[in-house]
Amino acid sequence: MKKTMTLLVLSGALLLGCGGKKQNEPGQHADNPFFQTWDTPYQVPPFEKIKLEHYKPAFEEGIKIQKEEIASIIENTEKPNFANTIEALEYSGAMLYNVQAVFFNLRECVGDDEMKKLGEELDKMVTQHGDDINLNARLFEKVKVVYENRQTENLTPEQLRLTEETYNNFVRGGANVPAEKQARFREINEKIAALSNKFGDNVLAATNEYKLVVDDVAQLEGLTDDQLAAALEVGNSSEETKGKYVFGLSLPSWEPFMQNCKNRELREEMWKAYAYRCASGAFDNALIIDELVNLRLERANILGYPSHAAFVLDNNMAKTPQTVNDLLMTVWEPALKKAKVEAAEYNAMIKKEGGGFQLTPADWRYYSEKIRKEKYALNDETIRPYFSLEGVKQGIFMVCNNLYGITFEKNNTIPTYSPEAEAYEVKENGKTIAVLYMDYHPRATKRPGAWMTNFREQYVDKEGNNVIPVVSLVMNFTPPVGDKPSLLNFDQTETFFHEFGHGLHSIFSKCHYRSLSGTNVSRDFVELPSQIMEKWAGEPEVMKLYAKHYQTGEVIPDDLITKLEAAATYGQGFINTELLAASFLDMSYYTITEPAKVTLPDFEDNAMKQIGLIPEIISRYKSPYFQHIFSGGYSSGYYSYTWSAVLDSDAFEAFREKGVFNKEVADSYRKNILERGNTEDPMILYKRFRGQEPSTTPLLRNRGLIN
Repeated sequence: MKKTMTLLVLSGALLLGCGGKKQNEPGQHADNPFFQTWDTPYQVPPFEKIKLEHYKPAFEEGIKIQKEEIASIIENTEKPNFANTIEALEYSGAMLYNVQAVFFNLRECVGDDEMKKLGEELDKMVTQHGDDINLNARLFEKVKVVYENRQTENLTPEQLRLTEETYNNFVRGGANVPAEKQARFREINEKIAALSNKFGDNVLAATNEYKLVVDDVAQLEGLTDDQLAAALEVGNSSEETKGKYVFGLSLPSWEPFMQNCKNRELREEMWKAYAYRCASGAFDNALIIDELVNLRLERANILGYPSHAAFVLDNNMAKTPQTVNDLLMTVWEPALKKAKVEAAEYNAMIKKEGGGFQLTPADWRYYSEKIRKEKYALNDETIRPYFSLEGVKQGIFMVCNNLYGITFEKNNTIPTYSPEAEAYEVKENGKTIAVLYMDYHPRATKRPGAWMTNFREQYVDKEGNNVIPVVSLVMNFTPPVGDKPSLLNFDQTETFFHEFGHGLHSIFSKCHYRSLSGTNVSRDFVELPSQIMEKWAGEPEVMKLYAKHYQTGEVIPDDLITKLEAAATYGQGFINTELLAASFLDMSYYTITEPAKVTLPDFEDNAMKQIGLIPEIISRYKSPYFQHIFSGGYSSGYYSYTWSAVLDSDAFEAFREKGVFNKEVADSYRKNILERGNTEDPMILYKRFRGQEPSTTPLLRNRGLIN
């Protein structure tokens, strides 16, 4: 499913600090890379030298050093000012930042059981350290003095923003929590960190555990030769299943199966395995959800908010749960209406075929794909040959070059964390402005979904040198089969463009302070750069430049582009309804204002009943595997995909008006959005680019929800 996860949240704790050089230290840590200056290209992490036993000592030392740096801030007898308090705090914690960035990123990509076990200990350590900072009354008092005098210090706009954000982060981190409640506040934070980590581990384990093994290929009627070959290759990778067809719950395996397998019993089995992951058994997440929801409510109450959603949204563009609900309902009503029309159409086909049953969620993708083929003579297997992974990648590079003048050069001398990851230098006018990693295919140690993250964010160091970002894009695309390369469907193609949009937000960052740079913006603004980037994937003139047959080099035919355009709004009832249902479910959990026993599936069923979700569709993520809101940093934030979609649909109108490669518009977008990070209020940045507040009309029109 597209946009499963777009930003990796390294830690829920407030940890201010920037990456930087560390001096060699003799003694017991002489062989630990985190205690050394990295002599790698662009000082990327020396992945091949880092061992599991290196992490904990580096975390401990990083925490120790930052505590000493904070003690120096506190003990400074000069009057608190921006330089000796806010900026000093911003630059503290360099070593800790580095080790966190490596460990928490690799845990998501190549994390084995030992790494996950260590992660539980390190999560607790980092959370405690974050609370030690946030709840340090003497430190906060100095921050508060600078904040209250901020208008008299002659600060630059970015310095003023950093001062305000630092103060705000302290308050939201518990600085004003009464002394008698601080112990409980710390306990809540530690429990939330541990439970969130456990939730994600359970989802990964349950996803990896399930396999549908089919002996008789006759049971798999409808699947293409490529899909069968991929399943057989998985089967042949194990002696236990050699010669058999094996399907799993990763989307490159599960979704094509659900779209094409004629055998309804097998579809139902696969759907139940997917939809009821972590709902029972060894990886049951129900009790974790109940505890997380109530802990987050309790923490919000301690901080003076009526609900967790009120706490989260107060720091976002939306500001209030009511604003979120109003936006979601604006799209929900036409989307649900369209979904009901789609369901009726699929039921009519079932009846016409003499099926003798009513449409269920296990049938939806199958009949949707069947009618799409019938209406538009279009299916994934027609599309995939023109969207090879390599071709799409080169297409993205071309789009970036046409818009912004940058180029991408693969560099095999740059260390990578996996043989499957590639490293590129991003260049502008011959100068490297970023390092970019890309990691494309599923692994047992890689969590599902797609996301962008950083091994280092852009900032200006204390000597005034610009430090370039080290950006990573992680995907789970259909892997190559035999001598056939990885071929993407159009949804995966858009996902690649989407994550690259996040990458550009980090690559182009021109901020002085790391905590304000790149993607460090509000949750409902961060998806604008990613979602607008998707628009180029489907533009006809752009497709003609990059979509070429992987065997013949033939440019995608005009008639196929016409079919893709005609089908662009096909199925949007389902797509929007399942997405919005997940957004409403998120808000249902986190707008609770009184402690409650959250029992599944009753809570979710009731939430879906309240919005009138039809039984043929389920929420994009059912609660037990809804990682975004229980382990991924999107609690009370899943609505942001729709909020940002309003922004990106409105923003892309500027390109439509003047040309999709118009340099003037691209320069303005880069200057006012991509380079600015969180240095100003996001709506100010948006209006500076667009000249007006966003309208919902382009979104509704683009999705075929209004005429």
